[in-house]
Amino acid sequence: MGQAMFTGQGTGFTNLLYPEVSEFHTPRYCGSLSSNDTWSAGNVVLCFTLGSDNRSAVGDAARSVKEIGCLGLIIAENPKSFPYSCDDNFPCVRVSYDIGMQILNYIRSTRNPQVMIRPSKTHVGRPISTRVAYFSSRGPSSVAPAILKPDVAAPGVNILAAVPPRSRPGIAFEFDSGTSMAAPHVSGIVALLKSLHSDWSPAIIKSAIVTTAWTTDPYGEPIYAEGEPMKLADAFDYGGGIVNGNRAADPGLVYDMGTADYIQYLCAMGYKNSDISQVTGNPAFCPMKQPSILNLNFPSITIPTLRNSTTITRTVTNVGAVYSRYVALVEPPLGISIAVKPDILIFNSIIKAISFTVTVSSSHKVTTGYSFGSLTWSDGVHSVRSPISVRTEIIES
Repeated sequence: MGQAMFTGQGTGFTNLLYPEVSEFHTPRYCGSLSSNDTWSAGNVVLCFTLGSDNRSAVGDAARSVKEIGCLGLIIAENPKSFPYSCDDNFPCVRVSYDIGMQILNYIRSTRNPQVMIRPSKTHVGRPISTRVAYFSSRGPSSVAPAILKPDVAAPGVNILAAVPPRSRPGIAFEFDSGTSMAAPHVSGIVALLKSLHSDWSPAIIKSAIVTTAWTTDPYGEPIYAEGEPMKLADAFDYGGGIVNGNRAADPGLVYDMGTADYIQYLCAMGYKNSDISQVTGNPAFCPMKQPSILNLNFPSITIPTLRNSTTITRTVTNVGAVYSRYVALVEPPLGISIAVKPDILIFNSIIKAISFTVTVSSSHKVTTGYSFGSLTWSDGVHSVRSPISVRTEIIES
């Protein structure tokens, strides 16, 4: 399968050409096509791209073959390439290298190869595995390693988006990829959550999104992370998971934070009282003993330097049914033991928020890389999942 944004009239059956020096099978890449290749006029041309950033190559190739008088262009490219559109609604189809090679074999094995390009239509094929894009930012955080980053992942690859008409005359929509495409999904969910729960704080909204995110695809299959090599995705690839707006609207429990919590964060980061006061607009004072970022009430747990064991505290607030009973379900990281106290939380009309401790211990004998797990509070209806990432550090005595 391929992709196209062509909405004009189809070409009908047209001769298909791959420009090369036939004696040596020397390929002509898309970036090398020029208006001097007049011998290809009246044909649909196949070309291959180099690398993954092909915006200029695709645009130049489309303009060149159009000037020559070609009737269309088939671009074979790296599947990881951004699907940049061809200019001026020129008949243009994008396919993977594999499909491109099949087309090339057809050209070389057929006396009169032909192709028909029709206006774009949406075809729903067999589902493919959900993947975190290779260009998506990864953790751990270099600024605050004890805070999980990224927080969450959202659709951001090959998103059909409107573009300013002045930037590219004749082009109203393009496929685009990146944070600029993922962020609107999350901000839209945030806006809907705020309209549904006007009393929710930013921290509650973040908690609801992180703790209800998908960690498998809609079919229950694992999520993969693109790279060399491809691997199963973990918390440093997608944070809490892939956003699920419907579940975020009813998270059950949330991890809330107020002004005092953010002041403690700044204190833990080493800021002075005077600096914090300028940020808050009010006098702020850090405790004599520098607080630990580990105890900030985030909906995730990240321990970048675990030595023996450590105990952290979290507080959850019930935003679901007044009378609720939640049980802790732990999936510990490899070589790590986790004890939650209490491991059963009971809420009623009086008790709406409960604190608990999480003791994390390592059985590793050497310094390790990060391993991943989770802590989930479940009442049989809601699953409030906090991702856990731990790195053991052994200090020689």
